Amino acid sequence: MQNVSGSPAGSTLYAPSGKWALVTGASSGLGVEFAELLAARKVNLVLAARRREPMERLASELRRKHGVEIHVEPVDLSAPGAAGRLKENLDAKALRIDLLVNNAGFGLHGDFLDTPFARTAEMIQLNVTALTELSYVFGRDMASRGSGEMLLVASLLAFQPVPTYATYAATKSYVLSFGEALHDELRSRGVVVTTLCPGHTETGFDAAADARVSPMLRRLTMKPRPVAEAGLSALARAKPSVIAGLLNKIVAFTNRFTTRSMQRASMRKVMAP
Repeated sequence: MQNVSGSPAGSTLYAPSGKWALVTGASSGLGVEFAELLAARKVNLVLAARRREPMERLASELRRKHGVEIHVEPVDLSAPGAAGRLKENLDAKALRIDLLVNNAGFGLHGDFLDTPFARTAEMIQLNVTALTELSYVFGRDMASRGSGEMLLVASLLAFQPVPTYATYAATKSYVLSFGEALHDELRSRGVVVTTLCPGHTETGFDAAADARVSPMLRRLTMKPRPVAEAGLSALARAKPSVIAGLLNKIVAFTNRFTTRSMQRASMRKVMAP
């Protein structure tokens, strides 16, 4: 059995040589890791994020190292309608996307009422609305061709309510539920959808969220490369979802044996600096 890219079932990493992947949030963190892993397997790339300069540097390095084609697309996906405009821009350049890595997103740390609502709305727009619109506009093309892959990035926080990350965790619960449902809806149309749930990872997330890392959370922290590898490996095997890291899998599994109130109390302790 093969996945729709032609990779053998059970292969450890997505490897569709010569195809095009769109990686959002490609200027830092997991986005850079996804781009590097895919370029190493001769996948051409569209890099999309707000900041052009880091993407141009990454593109130059990957072209030199791997000889792939790379198109840089500066875009603020937190702006309403930006996802649709990105699709129109790529259509105008005749760039057909075979793999969508829906990675762009950010978090906000702090009590809900102490966070400016404009920032909360911006986060919801990016984490939920833009991700959904990107999945729709590129997913329709994939389904019409009968082939394609989408990797959605959720979070370990998707599995329980999280005081001080109330809205962020809720957006990631949406991504997990949405992605797993799409997996079932689209597989009969030749499109593989996998949702990746990272735990705490060494990226720029904490600085962007204005959060300090607790000692307990620090012990669960993963490097970004194995997280990205876990997502692409699960996609290659057509898995509906994957939690990166053994300890994170254990954390999610234990939720089955605890009450919601216990989960909230536990997460408040874990997140306390």
